[in-house]
Amino acid sequence: MHSYIKASLAPIKNIGLIKLYDQESFKCMKKSGMLAAKCLDFIEPYVQEGNTTEYLDKLIYEFALSNNCIPATLYYRGYPASSCISLNNVICHGIPGKKKLKEGDILNIDVTLIYEGWYGDTSRMFKVGKVSRKAEILVDITKECLMEAIKILKPGIRTGDIGARIQEIAEKNRFSVVEDLCGHGIGKIFHDHPNILHFGKKGHGYELKEGMIFTIEPMINAGTKDIKLLSDGWTIVTRDKELSAQFEHTVGITKDGCDIFTIN
Repeated sequence: MHSYIKASLAPIKNIGLIKLYDQESFKCMKKSGMLAAKCLDFIEPYVQEGNTTEYLDKLIYEFALSNNCIPATLYYRGYPASSCISLNNVICHGIPGKKKLKEGDILNIDVTLIYEGWYGDTSRMFKVGKVSRKAEILVDITKECLMEAIKILKPGIRTGDIGARIQEIAEKNRFSVVEDLCGHGIGKIFHDHPNILHFGKKGHGYELKEGMIFTIEPMINAGTKDIKLLSDGWTIVTRDKELSAQFEHTVGITKDGCDIFTIN
């Protein structure tokens, strides 16, 4: 039996219960989510050969501040940057640095902006110039995994249905789903209950109820699902050095479907 609580009655911290938010909260999440989406739109023209990921991160920091937002990742548990920028075989949590982008690179840019106390969390893939056919297909399928999972969202289905849909699409295209990382509840804290796995069995997991807010952020690998954590304590890469891709939206469950907060 899984427990749910009205968000208005719960303390802000993660208490292991699933918070159910009201319409006013949804409006607040839409504002923060839309700003995060605008940030990714803003950064797109700068994703080009010769620019460093550190430069992109600086622009993201400046965008956040100029829009009265706080970049959630900056100093979060000691993380040193305003975004995560994950290049080629980096699955997630890539720390921006002095490495210059080059033709053929693919990269995930993940931003979470706090606006008036609410967290908008989103990521998308970007391409530098002409990329390989394999990279092109991987990016397309990863986006399809996310969007097809969002299509099935409504009260009554279970989190296992989300994971099963993503896994089905990825594996049908001979890609693998990273199982060690997941989506999460979100609202007035960055990472809340429940975890949203990107693999699983239909009919298993938590039941979706109106008012739930969480991220879906499938990480899809061109090779095996195995991961490796680098010595910086943050950067997670594919163990076999194959490419990885990720897309992420923050969503809220409505009476008969869902709202995607992280779109313009």
